[in-house]
Amino acid sequence: MRDLIKMSCQNCNRANYVTDKNKRTMTEKFEIKKFCPSCRAHHAHKEGKISKG
Repeated sequence: MRDLIKMSCQNCNRANYVTDKNKRTMTEKFEIKKFCPSCRAHHAHKEGKISKG
């Protein structure tokens, strides 16, 4: 029931973090402020899909 998601920075669009979430309880897109190592600052990171190919 838990799916892997990647967290991408909204400022530089790089995928920095990988986590999982329960799609049954959290149906909307997940967004949180996290540290971006390439920007060297805290920015909003939004959920994205991980390709399973």
